[in-house]
Amino acid sequence: MKALTPARAERIVALGAHCDDLAIGAGATLLTLGARRVDALVLSGGGTAREDEERAALKAFCPEADLHVTILDIPDGRLPSHWEKAKNALEELRAETDPDLILAPWAGDAHQDHRGLATLMPTAFRDHLTLGYEIAKWDGDMGRPNAYHPIPDALAERKIDLLHQHYPSQVHRSWFDREAFLGLMRIRGIECNSRYAEGFHVNKLTIDLAGG
Repeated sequence: MKALTPARAERIVALGAHCDDLAIGAGATLLTLGARRVDALVLSGGGTAREDEERAALKAFCPEADLHVTILDIPDGRLPSHWEKAKNALEELRAETDPDLILAPWAGDAHQDHRGLATLMPTAFRDHLTLGYEIAKWDGDMGRPNAYHPIPDALAERKIDLLHQHYPSQVHRSWFDREAFLGLMRIRGIECNSRYAEGFHVNKLTIDLAGG
């Protein structure tokens, strides 16, 4: 299976409903891309210890980037009642950047905050390649990704190390462990003939086969 390789991914927008979503769903991809600029918007956790965790984590996952992080204080699980605030934040971000790639939750995610952000995102970013990342959780909503990013073994391990280093508030949770994170990457790797991979959902893709 040959990969379609983008000509560049120097500017990335990274969107998360909660602190740790981006790192869990696309941490190894962030480590791989080495983007020049990353604009991250997280909808909840602002003003809490979770914000400190997220800022430190994103810096570690994007070590070479000019990193700009905005973390709002929308309560966890309450995005539908704070729709306007989230929408305004996305519109403000769109006015500041024209990214080559967007990392965001996928629209089939069962969590209302994840799904809501995935629904809002294309109202602000309408003409951009978007990879919808996945997060394993209690809801049992794992889908069938249609895009895969193979991950070298060392980076898969690095992702897990950084997750445990930067999110101490989450390590007590039943789903937050090495076996779960590595196991999902192993399954997605099998599906794309690789050892490890992160899976993504792409709703719309434009390709230039002429290379012009």
